[in-house]
Amino acid sequence: MQLFPPIKPGPLVPKQPLNPYMKHRLGGWLPKHPDDFLRWLHGVVAIVREAKKARKLTEEHASIKKLRELITSNTQVRMYFSLMFEEIPNSIEYQTDPTGRRAIDDWEELLATMNLLLEQSPGWLYNTEGQKGLIGFPFNAILDWPMGTAAGVSAFLREDVCACFKGILDEYSQYLASSRSANVLDTDNWFSPQALQEMSKVASESSGQTVTFEQAYVCDPNLPHYGYRSWDDFFVRKFQKGIRPIYAPEDDSQIVSCCESTPYALQCGVNLVDNFWLKGQPYSLQDMLQSSDYGKSFEGGTVYQAFLSALSYHCWHAPVSGVVRDVFYIPGSYYAGSYWEGFANIDPKTGEPDPDPAGPNNSQGYICQVATRAVMLLQAADPRIGLMAIVQVGMAEVSSCEWTVKKGDTLTKGQDIGMFHFGGSTHCLIFRKGVELKWVKDPMVTEGGKNLPVCGKLAQVVAGPTK
Repeated sequence: MQLFPPIKPGPLVPKQPLNPYMKHRLGGWLPKHPDDFLRWLHGVVAIVREAKKARKLTEEHASIKKLRELITSNTQVRMYFSLMFEEIPNSIEYQTDPTGRRAIDDWEELLATMNLLLEQSPGWLYNTEGQKGLIGFPFNAILDWPMGTAAGVSAFLREDVCACFKGILDEYSQYLASSRSANVLDTDNWFSPQALQEMSKVASESSGQTVTFEQAYVCDPNLPHYGYRSWDDFFVRKFQKGIRPIYAPEDDSQIVSCCESTPYALQCGVNLVDNFWLKGQPYSLQDMLQSSDYGKSFEGGTVYQAFLSALSYHCWHAPVSGVVRDVFYIPGSYYAGSYWEGFANIDPKTGEPDPDPAGPNNSQGYICQVATRAVMLLQAADPRIGLMAIVQVGMAEVSSCEWTVKKGDTLTKGQDIGMFHFGGSTHCLIFRKGVELKWVKDPMVTEGGKNLPVCGKLAQVVAGPTK
């Protein structure tokens, strides 16, 4: 069944203002304009409702059945999954149509919609003007507003709920790694002139040189699907040799960007333990690294965070040369956003709720402590840096964080060390107290959300700890 059929414009989705939503759409994982998002959402749910009416709903996937069993058998979980829909304000901007009906009525309809999405590759969505409105996180999209409710915040932190979502996303990953998922890798979709132009634009603006998709990425336009075996194969595509040169490869004092990413935050004097769930989302080292011993190594130090965009490159590279002291994975949540970025966030000008409609986007500091993530402890070749940490954070569907190196390996700056499967997320570099760095630019979201190129200059070591 095709997930992205043409949806006729009309009274189903009234026109919504653009500006209030732009600040929430970091990375382009969901459309900047609510019209595009709502049109997609109502279209997907319409398929589910029509199938239900005709009694032609497909059999539930095993992972969906497991979540259903948890909801129906556990009183608290059933309460949370019921309340998360009841707590969403009943207005158009929160996914209702002109009749007042919600885009998704309840958790039963949520499961049916997720069941449909499990065998649908993310497509290149067009709005009525023919422009891009990417739904890069389809599961995130249907959970957008439930995540912002008090019940949603509680539900998506539960270990049993997280275990069920891990099963769902593992099943989704299997589909995205299969040849069936390549059905959207054609000239009517991801390799249409418009899509190629957008992906080329992102690759070009990071490096300052204009390149086509074929010049930027390893591919073969003469083969079916440009030579990519699956959706996942396309999403973890490699840059062509020479497109992202390593800055100062022989100079250990120069730190390069670990990912093709946009600076998000920089915090100095980070605490070993902090109340990361508060509105300011401070970093808490013990929680980030799930270890007080590792956390103590960086107490009082610096955390740099940056996020990856939907149309970008999703492999990781060593920011410095050194030896891998440890590498491990931390299980966690997938759809847990900060309470203070949900409906609890009140606009001081209007007095109305101002939730983040892209889910974890504005919770990127918070999710470093609770989401599924991969951690590396790296002993840098420059003794002034010494031990540093790299934390790759899985956000929403991006739960498959894969290291391709192991403990004891010696890394060369710029070396390929791992990847996010199915898209991108957010990552942190953590430095010890006393490591003084001169950054390439202000550590904040750049104008227009432009990426710093992977392997490009990020910072220079000026001094190290005195003891």
